[in-house]
Amino acid sequence: MPGLNLTRVEAEERARIVKPHAYQVELDLTRGERVFTSKTTIEFSAEAGASTFVDFVCEELHSVTLNGNEVDLGAYRDNRIHLDHLADHNTVVVDATCPYMHTGEGLHGFTDPADGERYCYSQFEVADARRVFANFEQPDLKATFQFTIKAPENWKVFSNAPTPEPTLVEGGKEYAFAPTEVISTYIVAIVAGPYAGVTSEYTSTDGRTIPLGVYCRQSLLEYLDSDLILEVTKQGFGFFENAYGIPYPFTKYDQVFVPEYNAGAMENAGLVTFRDQYIFRSQPTDWQLESRTNTILHELAHMWFGDLVTMQWWDDLWLNESFAEFMAHHATSEATRWKDAWIGFLKRKEWGMKHDQMPTTHPIRAEINDLNDVEVNFDGITYAKGAAVLRQLVTYVGAEQFFQGLGEYLRKHSYSNATLADLLSELETASGRDLQHWAKVWLEESGITALRADTKVNGGKYEEVIIEQSAFSPQASLRPMRIAIAGYGLDEGRVKQVFRHEIDIDGAKTSVPELVGTDVPELLVINDGDLGYAKVRLAPEAIAYIRDNIDKFDDALTRRVLLSAAWDMTRDGELAASIFIDIALRDAIAEDNTSTLTGLLAQIAGAATLYTAPGNRSARLEEVGNRLLLLAKSAPAATDQQRLFVESLASLAVTTDQFSFLEGIYGNTTPLHGLSVDNDLKWELLQALVRGGLAGASAIDEMRASDPTMVGEQNTQRARAALNSPEGRDETWRAVMHDASISNDTRWAMVEGFWSHADTEPLAYAQYVERFFDEAVHAWNTHTFHIASGLIESMFPVVLSGYLGEINIVERAEKWLEEHRDQPASFRRLMEEQTDSAARMLIAQKADQNGTE
Repeated sequence: MPGLNLTRVEAEERARIVKPHAYQVELDLTRGERVFTSKTTIEFSAEAGASTFVDFVCEELHSVTLNGNEVDLGAYRDNRIHLDHLADHNTVVVDATCPYMHTGEGLHGFTDPADGERYCYSQFEVADARRVFANFEQPDLKATFQFTIKAPENWKVFSNAPTPEPTLVEGGKEYAFAPTEVISTYIVAIVAGPYAGVTSEYTSTDGRTIPLGVYCRQSLLEYLDSDLILEVTKQGFGFFENAYGIPYPFTKYDQVFVPEYNAGAMENAGLVTFRDQYIFRSQPTDWQLESRTNTILHELAHMWFGDLVTMQWWDDLWLNESFAEFMAHHATSEATRWKDAWIGFLKRKEWGMKHDQMPTTHPIRAEINDLNDVEVNFDGITYAKGAAVLRQLVTYVGAEQFFQGLGEYLRKHSYSNATLADLLSELETASGRDLQHWAKVWLEESGITALRADTKVNGGKYEEVIIEQSAFSPQASLRPMRIAIAGYGLDEGRVKQVFRHEIDIDGAKTSVPELVGTDVPELLVINDGDLGYAKVRLAPEAIAYIRDNIDKFDDALTRRVLLSAAWDMTRDGELAASIFIDIALRDAIAEDNTSTLTGLLAQIAGAATLYTAPGNRSARLEEVGNRLLLLAKSAPAATDQQRLFVESLASLAVTTDQFSFLEGIYGNTTPLHGLSVDNDLKWELLQALVRGGLAGASAIDEMRASDPTMVGEQNTQRARAALNSPEGRDETWRAVMHDASISNDTRWAMVEGFWSHADTEPLAYAQYVERFFDEAVHAWNTHTFHIASGLIESMFPVVLSGYLGEINIVERAEKWLEEHRDQPASFRRLMEEQTDSAARMLIAQKADQNGTE
């Protein structure tokens, strides 16, 4: 990926020299499926006599003029157009031909296999607007953008400004958009194709009528539940306008669901794009609906945090993502029917804690030296840890003062850029608190601490209770934190809360005088309600208690907090995987919170396939499959639980009885009462049957013929990659690692299929350990960043760690890191993280072997 980086030093120097004012971009999307033409006119002021550069990635550069003078095309090198002898006021015009991408970056082109219709959409974060038009690609060089786009006659075109009435021109229609508000390049957007949908409107707090639109591909229109999407959107508008005290800052709000999308969604100003897997072809679970609601509100929150006010440089990426993450869960719980949204947040928080325990952990406000650094910082720390810490901040300064400070921050820096210092200043003014120390230990220092209770008991009553805080990560400071501590006990067969106190802790030890003299409960829970951000350690007697009683807790959040602590201990090798599986399956029997059950089933699979001792794995998989089989048969008909148990069994089945049960559902010979076997579920069942050797290429082709859609094609490639043959595995490896023509989502489907037999036949993959380390550099250098980073994360043989006898993957990875110190920091970081995951597997497997409790 040479020539696509930008350092902070370069960005600061360019910002000192130039100030862009307006872009005019002309695109012709009628040139076929491979390329489009792009003409960019940039008006900008500059330091007279200075030099600078414009970012641009194109297939063929036709011409460049600066202030009416031709610029030698030799000035275009390394994806930059170098401009010399600038005037006070400048106009540069760049004319070129650019390729459509198939990686979800730049302008992504896609042909729908369901009907042959052609679609495209842009994805510009972090720095891919330069793949579509020439620009100054950094967040602090804001400007207005005016697009004129020629498209085929049957297409509809969207951008950040309202879609105008098109005019007929030769070969299609032309859309002349009005200029946008002042925004950054990465939130500029273009969507074009024969999209279909519905419109509505919202009356803003300042009296304006905001047009709303929800769109998707024509082949998905029958599944578009626009009523619910618009309901949630309007609830979000009302919540955020009141919370921030600022009306919606743009002119309209379109939401378009697009194919082969890399992320969940993107907060383009007034034109949010979502991956169209959020349009459900089958009956969604309640968690799927809640998760989509959260994503909708996350992107809407960005219209203020990120779009109206943008970070100065990418080290304050958290100002965008942590706030949007926090505000989305806050809004979901306060403004929609999903009042328990903070339970779902625990799954995100576990993601943050996972990244925070790696050797590559970083502060929430990370040091970003270049674009490569920021690309790998869209992680659990920036999103979930940041959101968890913001919950602490709200408690620390007070909710009213928090939102008062936010509103003032947004007003002062509207349509401009800001920094952490700017935000802290407003929060300090609103709350009267000095936040410098708080910001230092929570935002500018990395790592995580651990909490445990040390108690002294006399006569069945507490004589002393101390909350101990220790630095789990070497670099972590002991932090001030507000948490709750609660007691629980059995009452008529149910575990209920006996007492609860919110306390402030700081330093290594914090006494809890409120509990002195209190009767000792059956279970003492630290961080009840999940207010704090820390690892919680459960004592052996607490593990034994929840192992017997986890399914008897009335409160769903308490169950989730305890299960999360047990999972964290399993990952750390402090709790045997077999014990965690027992606890989790006991809860699954009665778990009625779909978000908890969804996450729990994924953790059961992880414990069985990654953290179980190699010698125990076969028996453990059989046991888990048998229990899931019983749960699937006994679950209430037509419930989320029934479907989730069947899907989980499909991914883990290993025995003849388990596969036969799935085969009966797939072939409708022994259907499960109430279970809707739609195309999505049929693909999961077929994948299981292919993995089990009960279905082959002809069954895959037959299923593909019945589902001629994008999802059907991706599932076909996944299933074909799962066929258990050395030749097929080798063909899949070569395609995934080396064929740049494969689109992004199809590639990841093939990756999933490739690893299908790793759980049961790890030795069949032994050759790919050395091949991965031999080919990793080539993959990194020949693919775009998103594809290359995805390959490192998905093809690193971490799932084989501990299961290949003499082959030590951790040692091989450490050798690679030692031999490749010259590789980019972002590349090495991904390799280090996968190495850490492999090492963690070995520790957990040893604990499972020893039966650690």
